[in-house]
Amino acid sequence: MLWDYQQPVAIRFGNGRVREIKDVAAEMGLTEGGLLVSERLFAKNGTAERIVKDSEGAISEIFSEFSPNPDVTEVDKAAALIREKNLKFVVAMGGGSAMDLAKSAASIALTNDSIADYHGTGKAMPQEHLPIIAVPTTAGTGSEVTCVSVLTNRALGKKAPIVSDGFFPSVAIIDPELTYSVPPHVTASTGMDVLSQAIEGYWSKGHQPICDACAIHAAPLVFKYLPIAVAEPDNAEARQKMCEASVIAGLAFTLPKTTSSHACSFPLTNIHGIAHGEACGLTLDWFARINADAQHGRVQEFARAIGFEDVGAMADAIHELKAKVGLRTGLKDLGLSAEQIDDLVRISRHPNLYNNPVEITDEMLRDMYEHLAATD
Repeated sequence: MLWDYQQPVAIRFGNGRVREIKDVAAEMGLTEGGLLVSERLFAKNGTAERIVKDSEGAISEIFSEFSPNPDVTEVDKAAALIREKNLKFVVAMGGGSAMDLAKSAASIALTNDSIADYHGTGKAMPQEHLPIIAVPTTAGTGSEVTCVSVLTNRALGKKAPIVSDGFFPSVAIIDPELTYSVPPHVTASTGMDVLSQAIEGYWSKGHQPICDACAIHAAPLVFKYLPIAVAEPDNAEARQKMCEASVIAGLAFTLPKTTSSHACSFPLTNIHGIAHGEACGLTLDWFARINADAQHGRVQEFARAIGFEDVGAMADAIHELKAKVGLRTGLKDLGLSAEQIDDLVRISRHPNLYNNPVEITDEMLRDMYEHLAATD
């Protein structure tokens, strides 16, 4: 077996560490010219302004005019601001949307191009980029330690990841206190994304031992602590453990890449507006059963390693977890037509699908979607 491992992101983990942004920037020689990419919530509630004030002049601009599942046009606007103000580094504070936009903008700003030129086109991203300090506010995407930026081109109806080594943040600051205000449904959805990343990273065709170990560490934390974090938003232990699971799941899937559940999540989100993590979890137990005996028993070994008798028991637990935290277990309420199911099958043939250890046919996808369409 041949494999490589790379993790260039310095990680700072712990309560209150968001106050270290100024110190981190200074250590990189960055005392001015910072852009804070922040979700609208933090711009409205004063958190973004506090971060700017605490930076003591290092951060001078805020960009928050972007949507969930950020559009390529929004990346271009952030890049234009960087060029106009001659900014020197980017702080990404928020969930996956803030991270995805910040990564792409920090690279594309050093060109005269549109990010659309690189989105789903196969054109390689330029490697030069501004330094990024990533500050996640959800226990979910793991984007603070990955080289992936997932963007949407609404004009073309396309959502796809861009992968570039230039997207790795320089430093990730994981402060569990920032997750306390996250609403229960967002906590549940992003937590299910963590579980999907860990499991898919393990069974991906690109699996390797260090990432496997991270997956085995992260997955049990989600099963144990996600229901507590949803039910008790101020539970310090649950919030900290979910943040731990999130960053370690990010390490688990960055190099192997995700697989079938993530491939299917893209049309479920783009067409039907289902939150990304919830969309991933919707099919995760189904694919667990499909992949149960793949890779000479590795998937069964994974299920046992995280405390289950076998993959069937793990799949049952995934289904029970979704129900317990209030996430979808079916699509019956959408009243999907045969034509809509055909669309889901067609658009699920995303490159991530080919990382799955078992070949997924259109017939398998159709069986799954027809089952989900008849299930509450």
